[in-house]
Amino acid sequence: MTQPLKSPDGTPASRFAFGTMQFGGRADAAQSAEIYAACRAVGVNHFDTAWVYTNGQSEEILGDLIKDEREQLIIASKVGYSGGAGAANMQAQFDTSRRRLGLDSLDILYLHRFDEQTDLRETLAWLAARKAAGEISYMGLSNFAAWQVMKAQMLGAEFGLATDILQPMYSLVKRQAEVEILPMCSDQNIAIAPYSPLGGGLLTGKYTTTNVAGRLNEDARYNSRYGQDWMHETARQLSLLAAERGVEPATLAVAWVAAHAAAPMPIISGRTAAQVAPSLAALDFQMDAALYNQITALSPRPAPATDRLEEQEAGG
Repeated sequence: MTQPLKSPDGTPASRFAFGTMQFGGRADAAQSAEIYAACRAVGVNHFDTAWVYTNGQSEEILGDLIKDEREQLIIASKVGYSGGAGAANMQAQFDTSRRRLGLDSLDILYLHRFDEQTDLRETLAWLAARKAAGEISYMGLSNFAAWQVMKAQMLGAEFGLATDILQPMYSLVKRQAEVEILPMCSDQNIAIAPYSPLGGGLLTGKYTTTNVAGRLNEDARYNSRYGQDWMHETARQLSLLAAERGVEPATLAVAWVAAHAAAPMPIISGRTAAQVAPSLAALDFQMDAALYNQITALSPRPAPATDRLEEQEAGG
């Protein structure tokens, strides 16, 4: 069981986080403020951004929004997506992030992705120094494979540093995290904040019709990531199931991620308060075991790490 994350005043982390990747991009400042208010109205206090998002506007807009209640919030940012995970690059980006956010310290700082060109000891030594100085409360890793996390666990022990939180991709159409990442986090006492629980918007059901505006049609990376036919069929079946239940597909998709035994805190997102509402509704949605299993059956279960499929089928 992972230890609960807490804000500076001791407020526990909300069950969901909100990702501000669209603040300053698809969501202007006014829309961002409406989204932030909607999140706070239902108790969300965990907000996630990154140095690289929308050329810094995400951090700047979030920094303006949190001024009056900063102590109750958990603010996360990420460095090292570009420029590598060397100490100098991370320090420069970290300093810029703090300036944009108007903060001296961050609650969570993630290394945005694994950098095979940089000695991981250098990266971890820098993170350990930031934690020792009180400039970050929790150390996170994003987009890491399980073996990379365990390498960080091993090397981090030299500096008295352990991974506090991991940010993997996870949704009904991206289930690779179930194989090793989620079990590893449970074993290593690492909190989990999975991103893209809606599969880039695919699981909202809006792409069941043609020529719908959205990232899957406008961004080549997202189109490639979620372009397989079976993924779209899963989205269609989820929409049918949601209609039977009288709920939005997005509500089911987010509630399904949150219901995993490893207790993940899904990072929801959107460009308007109305678009975010179905995801926020998942906070109060009661997901029983039968419905969880019914949704799980809509997409292929990934093979176990040993690839012994006969044991998986037997429950081994």
